[in-house]
Amino acid sequence: MLASQLFNSNFPAINLDDKLVFALQLMDEYDVQHLPVLSEDKFAGMVTKDDLLDGDEQSIIATVQSSFLHTSVKSEEHLLTALKLVSDNELSLLPVVNEQQELVGSILAKDIVHHFSHFVGNDERGGVIVLETDKRNFSFGEINRLVETNDAYITQLNTYVEGDTGMLIITVKVNKIEVSDIVATFQRYEYSVRYFFGEEVYANELRENYNHLLSYLNM
Repeated sequence: MLASQLFNSNFPAINLDDKLVFALQLMDEYDVQHLPVLSEDKFAGMVTKDDLLDGDEQSIIATVQSSFLHTSVKSEEHLLTALKLVSDNELSLLPVVNEQQELVGSILAKDIVHHFSHFVGNDERGGVIVLETDKRNFSFGEINRLVETNDAYITQLNTYVEGDTGMLIITVKVNKIEVSDIVATFQRYEYSVRYFFGEEVYANELRENYNHLLSYLNM
């Protein structure tokens, strides 16, 4: 998913000769803390609400140009790049520019979160299993094979190295809600299972037995 698929081309931008009070009104109207600024139709940077509040409302945007943020993303860059820029810079929106540094649109931070949630498969029903292993022992092929031996398949797999321990943390999402059999398989092959989320077989059996008991008592 590219930035060109995410941006809103109708989101407002301001110019260097606009007044601070006008920018503040736009920020309140659109519920953002940043706005892209144009200089002769080129992206000049972003102004923050804090900088506007510190200035004279009747002054023009050019008076706070020295504090502009110069963060943007190219149209052809990936969602993950956009997400990192928003996270690292605590942005409420991210300007999207072309090769000529012309502003083509903006992506709201909340929209990036929404698209990222879809990107990692949160829309799909399934269970989640979190494993830990040494980086040298990681094998996607083996993990995939162990999942498939339980008549399931991986819908999403993400990894990161834990700073404190240096261990590789593997988050596996599968298409099955009941994951106890997959967890047991990982444990049998000496994988360290940190935790897992999903309805377990025994929980379903208890629920079924409880429903049978209620039916019996109501007879």
